[in-house]
Amino acid sequence: MEFLQFLSWACIVFTVGMFSTGLTDLKKMRASKSADNVQFLPFLTTCLNNLGWLYYGILKTDGTLVLVNTIGACLQSLYILSYCHYTYDKGESQLAQLGLTCSLFTISMYLSPLADLMKIVRTGSVECLSFSLTVATFLTSTSWTLYGLQLQDYYIMVPNTPGIVTSLIRFFLFWRFASVNQGVPSYKLIEI
Repeated sequence: MEFLQFLSWACIVFTVGMFSTGLTDLKKMRASKSADNVQFLPFLTTCLNNLGWLYYGILKTDGTLVLVNTIGACLQSLYILSYCHYTYDKGESQLAQLGLTCSLFTISMYLSPLADLMKIVRTGSVECLSFSLTVATFLTSTSWTLYGLQLQDYYIMVPNTPGIVTSLIRFFLFWRFASVNQGVPSYKLIEI
């Protein structure tokens, strides 16, 4: 038990130390009143990582995970807000940063139904997938991809493309495993 507590503290100290390295960028931004030569994406991805692990830690009731990722999410949020504040071309830069953030969430949303892909292939059952959601996702992501293409807006077009691809994969899975339940569809429709 003592070794586990030692490891817990080591994880806290080293991880918070790693998250604190962004303070150097924060200091640089404050001194120069500019976000030039500071990368935004590491702040964003680390913040999303922290939020995911924080939720995991809450569900698991693991105090070490909760503490580290609460501190990490707060620090990354501070770095993100500072970056946006010290960006000279606020309109274009903030639009780009927001577009990137939305794109990452959209891609994650479209990939999430495939989380059980190995289980589906191993069992040959698609009952954990929703056929109506697959149809709706295909139509929605296709229309948004075409809309983004017309506007030449990659922040709209690119993240919706995985929705088309993952829908096609799910259609294939429905087709491939349709006979699992002797002619009865092994998928569920969303009831309204």
